[in-house]
Amino acid sequence: MPMAEERNGTKRTMRTFAAASFLNDMGSDIIYPLWPLFVTQVLKANMAALGFLDGLGEALVSLSQAFSGYYSDKLRKRKIFIWVGYLCGAVSRLGYAASAVWQHLIPFRILDRAGKIRSAPRDALVADISTDANRGRHFGLLRAMDNLGAVAGVLVAIALVDVLGIRLLFALAAVPSLAGAALILRNITEPKEPRARVFKGFSFRDVDRNLALYIVLNGVFALGAFTYSFLLLNAKAAGFKAGFIPVLYLVYSVAAALLSYPFGRLSDRVGRKPVLFMGFGAWAAVCAGAAFVPGMPAAASLFVLYGVHKAALEPVQKTIAAELSPKPYRASVLGGFQMVIGLAALPASLLAGFLWDTAGRQTPFIVSLCLTAAAALLLLFVKETRKPD
Repeated sequence: MPMAEERNGTKRTMRTFAAASFLNDMGSDIIYPLWPLFVTQVLKANMAALGFLDGLGEALVSLSQAFSGYYSDKLRKRKIFIWVGYLCGAVSRLGYAASAVWQHLIPFRILDRAGKIRSAPRDALVADISTDANRGRHFGLLRAMDNLGAVAGVLVAIALVDVLGIRLLFALAAVPSLAGAALILRNITEPKEPRARVFKGFSFRDVDRNLALYIVLNGVFALGAFTYSFLLLNAKAAGFKAGFIPVLYLVYSVAAALLSYPFGRLSDRVGRKPVLFMGFGAWAAVCAGAAFVPGMPAAASLFVLYGVHKAALEPVQKTIAAELSPKPYRASVLGGFQMVIGLAALPASLLAGFLWDTAGRQTPFIVSLCLTAAAALLLLFVKETRKPD
């Protein structure tokens, strides 16, 4: 009976996280496909400013996750970080809607990305309630629901942008995140832990060479993994009209939604590293296509490959980090892991924007292709610690 209750509790938790992920990403992706156009055309910012805003956001994600991961382990609390994170995202979208110049976006971008304090505690909780046999599919489920929410958000954006306008649409995007926060507050019950364990704090001594190499190679990859904004603007440069750009983002979101769960399940069967190699390979194909294959059909096909890349990369990337982590410090490691990736994202997007403005739109994709090859080479030397079923 206790085992049955535990399984039912796990299912309830995963269903709640899945629904909250769907709702939050629905709100986010009402904004995302219109974000680069809003910044560069409505608020009249240049590409360097767009790169700064996007990179700043990702860097703040990293810091917020490191903070929340450490204190989640220290306090043995996950839930409060999760629902407050959703709440921050909702408030920031109201701020976007009220901004008159691009500089006004900075504090709300900070609040938006600080909302990622939810991620490391949530991922640690998911890892804790999962087994080696289903951990990949659990992370894959969350990414699938994230991407399904993105599909819904893009459809709302396409349907309502001409009716409501961008500003009112951005304000509307706050509603789903508020609903997700309410779901977490109502439905998530944290597992009770023995009080005997004293949290001594996480240090670099708790990171073995295998985990350290894995963190480094993902940092190298992140230096070239600039934001989706550049891919959208590459499509616009290839000849797509501004009104069609959200449709291309929808193509990416559908591909990622359909493939995230299958890739997570595949990693449970064949191992994590082969699937991560697929994710790196798909991104390399995106970069090569953007740099060397001209024309609108090629630019459109890149969004399918981008969806494959995200579907293969994101569930497995976190799963490996969780499985290489010492369990008492799992949230701390996951937060630190995301911190490295996020801190690399600020120079990545700044450099991409600078190279785009000064050396041509192909250059940032070529640089990213080289960094992806280096990360894939380092991955060869990482040993998985997954136990046999």
